[in-house]
Amino acid sequence: MSAFVRLIVVIYARPMIETQIIRLQKHLDCVFVPGASAPFTELTSELERYFRGDLTEFSVPLLTPGTEFQRLVWSRLRAIPSGATRSYGGIAAEIGRSTAVRAVARANGDNRIAILVPCHRVIGPDGKLTGYGGGPWRKQRLLEVDQGA
Repeated sequence: MSAFVRLIVVIYARPMIETQIIRLQKHLDCVFVPGASAPFTELTSELERYFRGDLTEFSVPLLTPGTEFQRLVWSRLRAIPSGATRSYGGIAAEIGRSTAVRAVARANGDNRIAILVPCHRVIGPDGKLTGYGGGPWRKQRLLEVDQGA
């Protein structure tokens, strides 16, 4: 494991990571094994460029297993430009479900591909940071990276 990948693991260590891995293995009917692969080599390169400020949009292919509603929300999250933010209500309105703010927040929280599906770009309607599985300091740092800091 490269120093960069170890850094990402430290930066993004989530309290629920083991639970998320188990859920993902069930969704995909697979078992994850350690090791290198072409997609992860590409992903590592893209993440390195993102954190250096040289990349604002990821091209690595993603598989986002979830409900139709979750996939719709995650698609809208991916459409938020780097450096921009949205509120949960704004996302709900964008998908034509303006009364589904709590459901949008739940789908946002169920996102398993943070950074690539940028759930950190969703903030409160007052512009303040709201919940983030990785903690508010990580969310703040990712927003700073998006701004080129």
